Amino acid sequence: MVKKLLCLAFISLFYFSSAQITGTITNTKGEPLPFVNILVENTYKGTTSNNDGYYELSVIEKKSYTLVYTYLGYKTVKKTVNITTFPFNIDIILEEESVSLSEVLLESEENPANAIIRQTIAKRKENLEKIQSFKADFYSRGLIRIKDAPEKILGQEIGDLGGGLDSTRSGIIYLSETISKIQYLRPDQLKEKITASKVSGDDNGFSFNNAQDVDYNFYNNTVSFGNEIVSPIANNAFSYYRYKLEGIFYDDRGNLINKINVIPKRENDPVFAGTIYIVEDQWTLYAIELDITGTQARIPAADVISLKQSFSYSERDSLWALISQSIDFKYGIFGIKGDGRFTAVYSNYEFNTNLSSKDFGAEIVSFENQANKKDSIFWKQIRPVPLTEEERTDYVKKDSIQTVRESITYLDSVDRAENKFKLGDVLGYTYKNSYKKYSLGFDIPISGVQFNTVQGFTTQLNLFYTKQLDEFRRYFNANASIQYGFSDDRLRATASLTCKFNNINRRFLTLSGGVRAEQFNGSNPITPIGNTIASLFFEENYMKLYERRYVQLNYSEELFNGFRVYSNVSYENRTALFNTTDQAFYPRADKEYLTNNPIDPTSTDAPFEEHNIVKFNLTGQINFGQKYLSYPDSKFNISSDKYPTLVLSYEKGLGATVEDYNFDQIKARLYQSFNIADKGRFRYNLRAGKFFNADDIAFMDYQHFNGNQINVSRQGNYTNVFNNLGYYDLSTNDSYLEMHAEHDFNGFILGKIPGLNKLNFNLILGAHNLSTPDNKPYQEFTIGIDNIGWGKWRFLRFDYIRSYQGGFQGDAFLFGLKFF
Repeated sequence: MVKKLLCLAFISLFYFSSAQITGTITNTKGEPLPFVNILVENTYKGTTSNNDGYYELSVIEKKSYTLVYTYLGYKTVKKTVNITTFPFNIDIILEEESVSLSEVLLESEENPANAIIRQTIAKRKENLEKIQSFKADFYSRGLIRIKDAPEKILGQEIGDLGGGLDSTRSGIIYLSETISKIQYLRPDQLKEKITASKVSGDDNGFSFNNAQDVDYNFYNNTVSFGNEIVSPIANNAFSYYRYKLEGIFYDDRGNLINKINVIPKRENDPVFAGTIYIVEDQWTLYAIELDITGTQARIPAADVISLKQSFSYSERDSLWALISQSIDFKYGIFGIKGDGRFTAVYSNYEFNTNLSSKDFGAEIVSFENQANKKDSIFWKQIRPVPLTEEERTDYVKKDSIQTVRESITYLDSVDRAENKFKLGDVLGYTYKNSYKKYSLGFDIPISGVQFNTVQGFTTQLNLFYTKQLDEFRRYFNANASIQYGFSDDRLRATASLTCKFNNINRRFLTLSGGVRAEQFNGSNPITPIGNTIASLFFEENYMKLYERRYVQLNYSEELFNGFRVYSNVSYENRTALFNTTDQAFYPRADKEYLTNNPIDPTSTDAPFEEHNIVKFNLTGQINFGQKYLSYPDSKFNISSDKYPTLVLSYEKGLGATVEDYNFDQIKARLYQSFNIADKGRFRYNLRAGKFFNADDIAFMDYQHFNGNQINVSRQGNYTNVFNNLGYYDLSTNDSYLEMHAEHDFNGFILGKIPGLNKLNFNLILGAHNLSTPDNKPYQEFTIGIDNIGWGKWRFLRFDYIRSYQGGFQGDAFLFGLKFF
């Protein structure tokens, strides 16, 4: 043991004393300068100063180095130092750059900035293609703060967020770092191997900072930044931006740098504002300092996001490469405010290597073994951007808090306090044992209070038990739900047992059973709240129910990347139900409720015979082009906009006590959603299917199509519904083809109309078609306005619908609510 301690002490001394050039960078007023780039001349080995102006540069050999200090708005400084001992300290004072317009020759009346931008746009594709591939080291740090956090959010206690909040309920709620090796191949292949990961307050955690999320290339026409944002040097940039030449200066190589102010033509367009720096004659980016609002990026919680990028020139490769990037942001929603920064540093580039498509696959992020077990000595040695005092304090504080809060003594004391039953818990209570990782309890949800003409008013009690099996999201869950209908005086109950086996292929097994009143359409197109309002206020009982007694087994898992299988088998007893009440808040003498028969709402006959049946379903889902992030004991799938998702299913009903109710059905679905550059987002959803031996099957086994008769929707988009069609008007037990398409112009049209562009509304066009053998094709065409509201509260949508079936059928208006 003594020998090990001596070895550890020796190693520690070696690390702390080795290979460090340190210092502080200030301006002439003595103010620290953050985000200054420090490079060893003619290399991509470097570092960046932190918010305190402090930097650490790791070098190994004791020799002479020429260090280059660059910072936007300040003169570049070169210092040659002869290193004889480590650590070596050198403080730097940077002088402000003299930006002048005196040397700009105005040979015409044209705005000189426009000429520079045109040259840069003309060279955009050439500059984009200069880097066909590269390998590099990558460092990322993410920090998020919260200020004046409320005690509760939407009625839920938020505590101190893992020790992040101080007495003023402010502080760091997320701090994390990663060290990676990245590889890139044009046009969009990027692979990352994370060698070290650190999360403040979680020594078993893995950072979600990665190179994929901050890969912003302004030589592309658009930059994926929440929304697709038009680059200031895009081919169509002059349609979105105005430009002003603020001045010029020379860098340390004698290159003339143009400082150009980028000004949006319309404030709500998907554009940036700020400054870009362009190298004269080469027409490449030298640096950018751009802002974008949450409105422009379509990120409602964000107030403003600031992006900075700095590039450095490689004489060996004759190109400019990104060496550092920072993303600063401020946010605010639901009374919560805060800010943060994500920093990225690229170093040790190898350009245009022998990488090929064979070196890339579906896995885009992976972790080295023990990546999250690196100690503070390792991080001090390798971290390219030193921690600030605030960040160092957060690591120390949260590491200490974690040790305490993981102890059984602490967890038991917290549970004892939180497990006390209070008067406010009568509608819901949870008992927890945090150390043993289980919880149980009950709730009486407000949403359980509903009305329909079969059950009358209902209320519901939910019971639950959850056991977390490990830290990688394996769990066992037991649920029960008891519902009582006051009019039919019936108590119905269901229960389920679910086990999640792992977080890689996400294998689930669920056993469930019970008695419940179900809609004939298993997709449940009629929401309980919508039916309750329609019934009690307008005497429109759209919801049609039958009673299902069942035992069911569900299984699902991802068999291989991009292919997931779902299967279930059930034994069911199905019984017809009838209206038991005609209650309404505003009854009308000339109106009465329809019956509970979806086939003929005027008939009091049962729509089917009571029967038992076994149902089997097997579904395969293929996500074409799916990428994934590999975490230890976890896999996170990333769908690709470039490719659709295909779903193939086979369903069979067998062993029915009414022989005609046996059937077979095959069906397929293809759907996709993707951006069309800056012109908005397009979605489509196609379904097709065919029944066999199904001439006289029970109505709940028909293929039903989601209709909407209440003129209100809570769906974000309408690619799964016919909004002017009755819920069971075109249900079929034969073949069918269902098609939906919708394009959200996302401000591309309305954002260019004077006056309207101030409202920040989006135009949406849609087309829908349904074809079955027994009916003429049914079509709907829609035009809508989305993003209606004020400020960050943009939760309304309004659509006009026109439908046809062998001719004009009708018009409708639809109100969309997206905040539920």
